[in-house]
Amino acid sequence: MVESVHASKVLIIFFSLSGQTKGLLENLADGLKESGAMVAWERLEPEVRLRFPLGSFAKTILMMLTTFFRQRVPIKPLSVSRTAGFDLCILAGPTWSYNPSGPVLAFLDRDGNPLLQGRTVLPLISCRGYWRLHWFGLRRLLKKCGAAVPNCLVFSHPHREPWRTLGVFLQIAGKPLSRSTFWGRFYKRYGHSERQFEEARKLGVELGQALAAGTPLETLNLRNKIALNLH
Repeated sequence: MVESVHASKVLIIFFSLSGQTKGLLENLADGLKESGAMVAWERLEPEVRLRFPLGSFAKTILMMLTTFFRQRVPIKPLSVSRTAGFDLCILAGPTWSYNPSGPVLAFLDRDGNPLLQGRTVLPLISCRGYWRLHWFGLRRLLKKCGAAVPNCLVFSHPHREPWRTLGVFLQIAGKPLSRSTFWGRFYKRYGHSERQFEEARKLGVELGQALAAGTPLETLNLRNKIALNLH
């Protein structure tokens, strides 16, 4: 770990349903701390606990429809009341039907302006593969809250289509494709790869070093081939 007299302070605000976003963030935070940054956490907790997997095709299809229309998921009150002491806020969550997740949208509606106005916010997106609409929409909402949004971290599931879409759908429904002897050859595991988790740590180191040096975050290459699974 790099010793720093004035350590950068990073607040991670996140929602994770399946654990993929949380896994990326834990590795990112390790990298930040390696570069001397201090990390604080704020998890967005739905008022009604969300089940994963959902357990049926019908529930999965219903979720896809409601999230496509950006249905909010009410969240519990936050433990953090101010962000003035932080050099960077990371807002992280999965893509739900091309959009930010319901808890993240609820957070922005209720807490976005008082917490993020005038702050630098770096989104982290965990997605199947279609992240651009999520990114453009989230950036617009953050700017509406008065936040500066210099860049974005995106991690895409490392599988080819159609297995990526089919695998995610069946995983959410509680019918993991990876458990099939035959189909598992094409979809070995749900979510991000170990290589991507390690890349998150490396990007955390790079991000922490940039914060310490005062390097503009928009100059960093945070969406690289490993993170986006570009072949």
